[in-house]
Amino acid sequence: MPAGAVVARLEFVRPADRNDELRPTPAVRFLDLPIRRFVMIDGDGPPAESSLAARMPGLYATAYGLRFALKARRIVERVGPLEGIWWNSNGSTSLDEIFGPGGAASREGWRWTLLIALPDAATDAEIERAVTAARRKLDVTLAPGLRVEAFVEGLVAQVLHLGPYSAERATIEQLHAAIAAAGLRPHGRHHELYLGDPRRSAPDRLKTILRQPVEPG
Repeated sequence: MPAGAVVARLEFVRPADRNDELRPTPAVRFLDLPIRRFVMIDGDGPPAESSLAARMPGLYATAYGLRFALKARRIVERVGPLEGIWWNSNGSTSLDEIFGPGGAASREGWRWTLLIALPDAATDAEIERAVTAARRKLDVTLAPGLRVEAFVEGLVAQVLHLGPYSAERATIEQLHAAIAAAGLRPHGRHHELYLGDPRRSAPDRLKTILRQPVEPG
């Protein structure tokens, strides 16, 4: 859909650049996003620290490999934030079920993809070399799942969540309420963009953009 697309009399803004797209705001923003390439890898079940950490080397080795390849061509690019796409294996969108009281047991049905956006200036050959080298950083059971895909969400709503990941539900409800008020409905998978580093920031200072693709209601 073209920039400035209008759905249900609501104008979706095409971000001026990636920095604008990642601008964290406590008010819900409605954006029209372009197609972009990502390096990504899948996982399932509760997002335990060990399962996340096992996948990170492949993502970051790809992203930094491309950063250095572009720097050799005198193109300066920053590595983007880690992102995650989340869904439930049974297709449920009920927040009561997704955030159920069963603790880890209620998250057994979670499915997720970790990803990092790649710079537009990177060539196909540079990307192939970076991913090939990055697979060597992973366990042999995970390496084949490291891949690059073009990903387009199109029309989305997003909002800043400030605080621990475990307290996201209230912000997700705020996001979904704004979507409904705009005459839209969610579709596709819940998307998170991690602007904070949990190793360096206090839990109540973590910044996460919560994003949801939308369509006419």
